[in-house]
Amino acid sequence: MLPTTSPALARTACTLVRWMSYLLLSIQTSLALSATEGLKIPNLGQTSTSLFSTDYEHQLGRTWLKIFRSQAPTVDDPLLYAYLESLVFDLVSHSELQDRRIELVIVDNPSINAFAVPGGIIGVNNGLFMYAQTEDEFATVIAHEIAHLSQRHFSRRVEQAQANAPLNIAGMLAGILLAATTGTDAGLAAMTATQAALQDQQLRYSRANEAEADRVGMRTLYEAGYDPYAAPAMFERMLASNRYNSGNRIPEFLRTHPLSENRIADTRNRAMQYPKRIRPTSLDYQLMRARVANHLADTPEEAVAMFRSQLEGSPRSREAALYGLTIALTAAGRPREAALTLDGLWSEDRSRIEYVLANADIKLAMGQPEAAAEALAKRLKLSPGNHPLTMAYSFALQQAGQAHLAEEVLVDQSRRQPQDPALWYLLAEVQGLSGNILGLHRSRAEYFILVGNLDAAQRQLNYALQLANADFTTAAQINERLGQIRKMRAALENS
Repeated sequence: MLPTTSPALARTACTLVRWMSYLLLSIQTSLALSATEGLKIPNLGQTSTSLFSTDYEHQLGRTWLKIFRSQAPTVDDPLLYAYLESLVFDLVSHSELQDRRIELVIVDNPSINAFAVPGGIIGVNNGLFMYAQTEDEFATVIAHEIAHLSQRHFSRRVEQAQANAPLNIAGMLAGILLAATTGTDAGLAAMTATQAALQDQQLRYSRANEAEADRVGMRTLYEAGYDPYAAPAMFERMLASNRYNSGNRIPEFLRTHPLSENRIADTRNRAMQYPKRIRPTSLDYQLMRARVANHLADTPEEAVAMFRSQLEGSPRSREAALYGLTIALTAAGRPREAALTLDGLWSEDRSRIEYVLANADIKLAMGQPEAAAEALAKRLKLSPGNHPLTMAYSFALQQAGQAHLAEEVLVDQSRRQPQDPALWYLLAEVQGLSGNILGLHRSRAEYFILVGNLDAAQRQLNYALQLANADFTTAAQINERLGQIRKMRAALENS
């Protein structure tokens, strides 16, 4: 997990409201639904008549994401992100979504939750991987969120709210942030204030919205080759989970996507309109579940015991359980046992990226960073630019004392993945080790911009400017970036 800023909760809300007020200054309207429901409005007309342009929503979403990253614990796992990105874009390519500039965020939270924010932001709690037993069930949730985006529900909600009151859009998005980042009653309280004004018409509107997303999402699921019957199965599991844990907080996903027996029955009936697909167990998905299980375990030794217990029974995927055990043993400081486990796992598929990375981690744990870097470099020749491999390779080079080479690799990768905060964070580290202090400050600035800390970004660029000396080209680039930051801040202060 990357370091994030942690200001007081009240300051968090105020900061977000100011950012959103700037973006929404031209909109003189209000909402009358709870914060999270405000993102999920049915398409009651042609999406081409939406109040906001796609570029406007895109800007709104990216600004929201910066603020979110500065407050929420997010997962820095390039391999998990790459899997999610592949699945999402597969679904998107079979959806009705026109603006396909999607950006993802994985939240470090064991509860069931996924959300969509206008402008193509899709967020997923890593806990969702644990609740969804199969890839089809997981894809059901993602397809539902894509449907909210494709139907432009945010804009539709604002249009419908023009005749109503009393919650402004900035306050709505602040409520979303609070609920997503605190996990306490603070966020819910922020939304409760808006719920007092709910009327039956608005509740019907919300139910129609969810039905719309269910219908469109299931069509996307089917067109992408998944089993539509996974949708009612996933909904039934979530509803059962809520019943069995009736004494605990209702999961955020069920707060924002209320389930009922009728809704599940409707989903089951809708699935019957499609032929059932019998799909084999997705090893890719089960491997990601093993990674998440390791991450969510309290200790590596607890994860070791968990996977050993699975292997004594009948796990959904024995190969994934062995992979999970390999990772757990490595994290527990038992790399030789991990190597033996991996040897029995990847004998038939030594090119699979998950196993290549696991092997490199084992070598690092054994104090062999040069061997890890060599193995990763060999695999990268087959997949140039692969992000998980590149990040692992750069880290291995850093550990091997080859910071200059690691810097070259990351600078090149930054052109492919400029929106990855983890990349800029690691690049700053290796630039510090290589003695490129000017580069270190510029990379730190990019990291802070992506996580919404403009003050820190400006300080870093000012440090870099002092070091630019007679390099007029570099100084001009830094000044240009400083100008962009000043414009953003001025707009906020004047809003």
